[in-house]
Amino acid sequence: MNLEQLEYIVETAKTGSLTKAAQNCNVTLSAVSQAVSSLESEFGFSLFTRSRLGAVPTAEGQRILQKAYAILEQFQDLKSEAEGYSNLLSGSLRIATVPVPLTLSIDAIIQFKKDFPQIQLEITEKATLDIIEDIKHNQADIGLIFVDDAIIHQHRGLHFGKLLVSKFVVGVSRQSPLAMRQSITPEELCKYPLVLYKDDQLLKLMDQFQEQYGQMDLLFSTNQTRVIQKVVEENVAVTVGVDLSFSSFTPIPSGNIVTLELELPPGHAASSFGWVQPGTHHLSKPASIFLDKLKHQIG
Repeated sequence: MNLEQLEYIVETAKTGSLTKAAQNCNVTLSAVSQAVSSLESEFGFSLFTRSRLGAVPTAEGQRILQKAYAILEQFQDLKSEAEGYSNLLSGSLRIATVPVPLTLSIDAIIQFKKDFPQIQLEITEKATLDIIEDIKHNQADIGLIFVDDAIIHQHRGLHFGKLLVSKFVVGVSRQSPLAMRQSITPEELCKYPLVLYKDDQLLKLMDQFQEQYGQMDLLFSTNQTRVIQKVVEENVAVTVGVDLSFSSFTPIPSGNIVTLELELPPGHAASSFGWVQPGTHHLSKPASIFLDKLKHQIG
């Protein structure tokens, strides 16, 4: 018994015909017929009932064919795995990420690059919905974003995973009277000028607060985190973001920015730092290996 013989009997079962099986396998009818006869002789029973109408698996043949299907699937998985690793000899890995502390992923990035120096690594920093669009249009292999139930529900065609739970906080200057507090409510937040990172999910949260608590004094939004840092440090405004993001500013709490817990009303679930990938196919081998390293690092 060999893999070719298993392929021939599986194809015969699929098509119901030795002739069609031979055509699909690009071999002669004699080769398929001999494979079937050889296996039947080896097993000691018939695999198919053959007639002018075709070939129908016998009861015993059906059980053998189920095993044959499983063996061929495992063999194909083995081939795919091997081909995936061979692809690591060249190629690229495109990572799109929201602004988060580099310490969350830097060890995984460094280790990946050490293990696969021939892979071209491209890392871009973007807003959440821009990253999701990149994933949808095959412009990024994997996206590192903050995941919540609303995003998962809205983009059901994609696959999401969670790595680390995060929460919303308010960043204020150490010079601000707010620096002495532990938390702040959205209603109180309305009293202070705001600067925000230009992320659709964050801006959406602020819109919800405005509907419930009144107009907020938003000075501006920007993708320049250093600009936000400077404005907050100089006590011109406060900012809102996830706790993990603030480590990308001057080290907290030793720096000039203090974070307060944002007291979210019921219905606002915590988000998680995680990933998004295409939902229609598996991750590329480089992306899969990187994600495994990231999970190991964070876990």
